[in-house]
Amino acid sequence: MSRILVLYRSKYGSTKKYADMLKEELACDVFEIGNFPFHQAEHYDFIIAAGGIYAGGISVMKDIRRNQRFLSDKNVVIFAVGASPFYPKTFEELKKQNLKDLSFSVTMFYGRGAYDESVMSFKDRTLCRMLKKSLQKSKPETLEPWMEAFLEADGKSCDWTDRAYLEPLFDYLNVRSAT
Repeated sequence: MSRILVLYRSKYGSTKKYADMLKEELACDVFEIGNFPFHQAEHYDFIIAAGGIYAGGISVMKDIRRNQRFLSDKNVVIFAVGASPFYPKTFEELKKQNLKDLSFSVTMFYGRGAYDESVMSFKDRTLCRMLKKSLQKSKPETLEPWMEAFLEADGKSCDWTDRAYLEPLFDYLNVRSAT
């Protein structure tokens, strides 16, 4: 049986929800990524690192890069959590930006999270408001899908976390552990 490790970083709770869903479904160990001693990764076959997307970066990538020597012979999966709906083009750009310069292969999946300015830090709330103002000046036909979704969430408390986003990851784990 494969040993699975789930590492996560959750700023506002969506990624932790996904980590909890993974724990309910899989026989796995779950740690907040900042509390995990990476030298112990040797005890696992699969490493799932889940983190939120902020300004195009995935919050766990700094830890993954810093600890590449412990992960190079593992099946590493990144589960990125963002507020936008899934769009293949945007996802490919996210992969390209975040997975470059790694010394090993990584598989990546996406899950939609939440958006609620009332729980955001002052800095994040201010950045979101500045981005909104900028986007509102754009012509509607020039907006990318993530921009439209961002504007639609304005003033709302939205939670799109859903176990269905984990299905492709579960399928991947089943196929990989069978081989």
